[in-house]
Formats: sequence, C-alpha cells, structure tokens
Amino acid sequence: MGLESQDNGAPASRARQLAAAARAATANVLDHAGAGIALLFVGSPELTSQNELPPLRAAAGFDSADTAKQIAASITPQVQEALSAAGISSFAPDPQLGERAAAGLVMHPLICEGRVHGVLAVGSPEPLDATRQAAIGQLVETLALRFDHAHMAEGFVSVEERVQTAEQGTEEKSEEILKLSETLFAQDIELLRSNERLGKIEKLKTDFIDRMSRELRTPLNSIIEAIISVLTNENDALSEGAKQSLRNALDDGTGFLRTLQNILDLWRVKQGELPVERQDVNFRETVDEAIFSVQDTASQKRLSIEHQLDEHFPKIRTDLAKINQIVFLLLDNAVKFTPGGKITIRSWIEEERLHCEIADSGIGIAADDRGAVFDEFFQVDEGSSARYSGSGLGLALVRDLVVLLDGDIQLSSEIGHGTTVTFSLPVQIVG
Repeated sequence: MGLESQDNGAPASRARQLAAAARAATANVLDHAGAGIALLFVGSPELTSQNELPPLRAAAGFDSADTAKQIAASITPQVQEALSAAGISSFAPDPQLGERAAAGLVMHPLICEGRVHGVLAVGSPEPLDATRQAAIGQLVETLALRFDHAHMAEGFVSVEERVQTAEQGTEEKSEEILKLSETLFAQDIELLRSNERLGKIEKLKTDFIDRMSRELRTPLNSIIEAIISVLTNENDALSEGAKQSLRNALDDGTGFLRTLQNILDLWRVKQGELPVERQDVNFRETVDEAIFSVQDTASQKRLSIEHQLDEHFPKIRTDLAKINQIVFLLLDNAVKFTPGGKITIRSWIEEERLHCEIADSGIGIAADDRGAVFDEFFQVDEGSSARYSGSGLGLALVRDLVVLLDGDIQLSSEIGHGTTVTFSLPVQIVG
C-alpha cells in the first residue's frame, strides 16, 4: 500500500515515479522475505542528518494503511538508531508484530555517496538465508541510488535557477553545474545497470510462473473435462461408488485449478500486472453466483446462507471479475470454517462506497492470529491444513484485490463465536 506524499518543490512526474518505485520495492521485499512486512521511510539527506525521522513512504504486508502507520510509529526508536549508525541493524522480535516478523526486524539504511535518504525496515517470519539477504540488499542499493538521483536532480535545477538570476559568480556556478551534471550522468548509467540486473531476475521469475501455469493448467483442464464427460455420458453405467469417486476427483481438480489461479493472480497483483477494468455490475447477481458456487458444500453441512440486500440495490461501476473473486473467496472461506449454523451477507451503498459484510457462526480466530490471517499461506494452527482444505492464499488475495480497487477490509472474530469480514470499495452508482 502506498503511503507517500509528494515532495515539496519536486516535479509531479518525478514524485509519482518515486512513489511507484517505493510501492514496488516494498512489494518485492515481501517476495524475497517470504511474506512478512516492509516499511520504507524516505526523506532528504538534510533531514536524516539532523536525526529527524523521515516520513513513511510505502508499506507492504499490512491489512490497512492505519495499521502500517501504527507499526511505523512503534518502531521509531529502531529506525532512528539505524539512521545514526548508518549501517544495517538487527532488532529482536516485537510481540506487537506477531508472526509477520517472528524473526525480528532488520533496518537497511538507504545510503548513496555518503548521503542517507532513509531506511527500509524488513520483518520476516523466518531468518533469511544468504540468497534472500543479497536480493534485498540489491533492492536497497537501487532504491538509495534512485532517491539520491532525484535529490541530485533537484539540486541541479536549484543551481541552474540561481545561475540564471545571479549577477556575479557565474563561472563558479557553472563549474558546480558541470560537476552535478557529471554526477547525474554517472548515476543514470548505474541506475540502468541496476534496473537491468533486477529486470533479469524478475523476468526469470515471471517466465517460471508462466511456464508452470501452462504446464499445470493444460493437463488439469483435460482431466476435469474427461471426468465431466464420463459423469455425463456414462452415468447410468456407473455404480454409486464410482460416481462418488469421480465427483470427489472433480471437486479436488477444480479446487486445485482455483488454487493455481489464486497463485497466479496474487503474483500478478504484486508485480503490478493485474489491470483494473471497470464496468457496470449487478452486485445482487454477483452475490447470488457466489452462493450458488458454495451451495453444495453448505448443504452437506446443513449450513444456511442468508443475503440481506435492499430490494432496489443500484447497479454500480467497478471491476466485475475482481469483485466476483473477492465475494466468492470470502464466502468460500466462511463455509469452509463453519461446521454448521448460518452465514449472513449484508450489502449496502453509503457515500458512493460499496460495503459488504460476511458473518459466519464458525470456529472463529484467536486474538493472536487475527493480525496474520491476510498473510500468504497462513493457517490458524499447524493441524488446520489437514482438517480444512486450502492453500492459505484466499484471504491474502482478497486483501490485495481490495487494495488494488482502492478499498479497505476489516476482520473481527472470537473463538467459537464466528468471524465477520467487512470490505468497502469506492464505486460509481449507475442506476
């Protein structure tokens, strides 16, 4: 999630580029750190030299911007200590951060040519090996160079403006401009090389994901189609046991295909490659389709699903595919962890925002685990993956899709008394 503010005096285009770089960097850090959290503090070298805390520019691994800001405030002493030391600093785990930073916090100062621009704070679930540490180090070097380049460019413009208005000392100022120009040129070359190295790494990962996607989806689709064909055309010739075995295989196959799609979508969101395509949406139909998709499982559990929606609920404009995915994943998760009872879906429009609440009467979530339920591959306990099918990616993808649509999401729960998840998105009402 981006938390940056535009620098005073910096051109808007440069500020946007730096903001995009900050968001991409924190997302990439989570990839290298195996989930966890990342917070990027960036300010001018003059600010950091005075031991003032630079502002929080971007954060990743949090369920909301408010949570990120609270954590940022709580680790202020560690950030300031890292700035003073001007070197990589490690800190013991903080109970407030929970499992997301169970291995502790590592502060990476952004230093270029002796100028300190800020700190990248990284928390990981487990200690990082040398390969991952090196990858994060490369990201830190590139970030430091990028922000230093922007700082030098601003200085160049400032000197150039002074030269244009100065009546004396033009020769000295011209030499200063020449030196700054040479420094900027050298940094341009280094940025190109650094981006090329990072680009090659990202291309290798992207190619691997794409290849594995094709290699897995093609045979899996063929298997699913074959099972459906047998159940449709040979139904009368099959015993009840054979039919049930094929139905189980079909359920497992479609579940695996859905998990694979979730992995790919999660990857594309983190790489900024999942576009938002807005269109007119009948949200009532979206919820009805999600209920239909989980109805068989709910019926087997004698679990009722109730949708409370105003009869004249207006059509809205948003991303149809993503809103479908969000509602289905939340409802599927509620059904999965609710042995019996009731699930209630409430939806309403308020101040041009769509609000949707999904409340179940399921097993609930302990207080210590609530902060991590939106993390990738998270399971409430070590034995939960055996009792409940799934990869632990559903809620992580929901969070990223909601953030992608400029929305927010909250979760409340109590052990033995169910869970309530509420998300809201800005939408355009179209009728």
